[in-house]
Amino acid sequence: MSSGLFDLTGRTALVTGSSRGIGFVLARGLGRAGARVVLNGRDAPRLAGAVESLAEERIAAHAACFDVIEEEAVAAAVAEIEADIAPIDILVNNAGMQLRMPLQDFAAEDFRQLLETNLTSAFLVGRAVGSRMLERGAGKIINICSLQSELARPSIAPYSATKGALKMLTRGMCADWAPHGVCVNGIGPGYFVTDLTRPLREDAEFDTWLKRRTPAGRWGELEELVGVAVFLAAPASSFVNGQIIYVDGGISAVI
Repeated sequence: MSSGLFDLTGRTALVTGSSRGIGFVLARGLGRAGARVVLNGRDAPRLAGAVESLAEERIAAHAACFDVIEEEAVAAAVAEIEADIAPIDILVNNAGMQLRMPLQDFAAEDFRQLLETNLTSAFLVGRAVGSRMLERGAGKIINICSLQSELARPSIAPYSATKGALKMLTRGMCADWAPHGVCVNGIGPGYFVTDLTRPLREDAEFDTWLKRRTPAGRWGELEELVGVAVFLAAPASSFVNGQIIYVDGGISAVI
């Protein structure tokens, strides 16, 4: 039994927002654990490049180019994936965005854009995939939350609001769907080295503050998120439901 706890062979995983960054690294990690992976994004050429990169590692990968905030597009894409590739056993709701500015300067449209991308997308894709998982009596959904699902900081109040809501959507999905065999959990990354965090890493004052604030004393590397994702996608987490696992070097544990 223990030898198969983290084996994803024969499973199919859809990872949204996975043509680059965290999503791509998580898709690759699930693929290395044996899963067939379906990458999602809106940029078809970039998506094709990501699929080709995984194919070079002999990971079975497919592209699904659709906008995760468009209800009809989501429904059509999920139906097509299940008909043409395989039923979706694992869903990673990773698509997201960030905007930084003082709260008083945020336009309503900017707030709505964050809400749609970070929260509504997880609802739409989660509902489309989750309804099919319910029919099969099994499935794993992983929502990519954030350290900001728990803690706020200046200039990102709307982002924090969307990620806090995503935490509660995760728990709500668990409440509705756990009785039917679907596990829904979240991963809350802290500060990781990505293209999106480059401005913060290049800010000497912030970089120094973060390293002092984080017990581990450093930024996270994206590969350090893979183990948690594989755990939550695999049989090893069969009785883990409605939880957010923070991968943040300890920053949320200390004052």
